[in-house]
Amino acid sequence: MSYQHISVSSDNHVTRITFERPEVMNAINPLMHEELQAALDAFAADEDQYIAVLTGRGERAFCAGSDLKAMAAETDRGKRKYPKNGYAGLIERFDLDKPLIAAVNGVCMGGGFEIALACDLIIATETARFALPEPHVGAVALGGGLHRLPRQIGLKQAMGLILTGRAVSAREGERLGFVNEVVATDALTAAVDRWCAEILRGAPLSLRASKATVMQGLDEPSLAAGIKNQADYPAYRRWFQSDDRIEGPRAFAEKRKPEWKGR
Repeated sequence: MSYQHISVSSDNHVTRITFERPEVMNAINPLMHEELQAALDAFAADEDQYIAVLTGRGERAFCAGSDLKAMAAETDRGKRKYPKNGYAGLIERFDLDKPLIAAVNGVCMGGGFEIALACDLIIATETARFALPEPHVGAVALGGGLHRLPRQIGLKQAMGLILTGRAVSAREGERLGFVNEVVATDALTAAVDRWCAEILRGAPLSLRASKATVMQGLDEPSLAAGIKNQADYPAYRRWFQSDDRIEGPRAFAEKRKPEWKGR
């Protein structure tokens, strides 16, 4: 599929989705929402793709959120229509058990920050800035940020960012706990490649079962319920019945590198 506002490439089981609107700090317009939905649908369905990396073109911005000029030009002021899986085709994609990495370069605000929060890891450059400034333009961060940020860094710290709309640096994001690693601008690609390589050492279905168990377990009413019910999670059952579950111990016993097949 050809895209106008994003680019997609894949190599060694890693899909890279790049926001391609650097002239507007990679802000998202209606067509870009649809393109991201399609790209993420394709990634989710491709059994040979194990990790997706989301990033923005250029060093100025990961994504500045919604394109306010495009919004102002809308003739239909009713409820804004997003794709099936919500903002950027990602925010309500609750069944995706493959790892997602946000490679954040520069401004990551509003909907852009919400996209990053929906990923499993955030690797950021030293110039990255994060914020949910929606109240400053008379809006509300309804793309998941108001729900994900408190869950990821705690209520009081999240409310401090949400109510003030202030921007924080990558280093402060790391201290708060939503950034995994901060690197120099020219080291972002290498850092992301390193994370991908480390993740890919694991069996693909083990990774998917691990992510799914964490996310579904957080929705359980208690720790005891999570442990009791985990064997019934679909990703867990798929892993349990997989060839890779047999290959791992066999390779260890034979003192060789495992050959994962993702099945």
